[in-house]
Amino acid sequence: MIGLLLNKQEVKEVEYLIKRELDEILLDLGDKRIDLSVKKAMMERYKNLFALLKRVATPNDCLAYIFPGNKILDEKI
Repeated sequence: MIGLLLNKQEVKEVEYLIKRELDEILLDLGDKRIDLSVKKAMMERYKNLFALLKRVATPNDCLAYIFPGNKILDEKI
């Protein structure tokens, strides 16, 4: 296990970066031009980033980024 010490400002910056990346992934998952295998890899990345977000953000902030399941993939393919 690796530890990391961050002050409050750094935590806010990390939280912001993770949220923007999650937003970008959600946007890209809706793109019909992206292949299904790439979308699956993006979903793995989303899961990892969401796990990081849960460590730095409040539960209310995390609610907005709960993955809607396969709904996005089913609708867009």
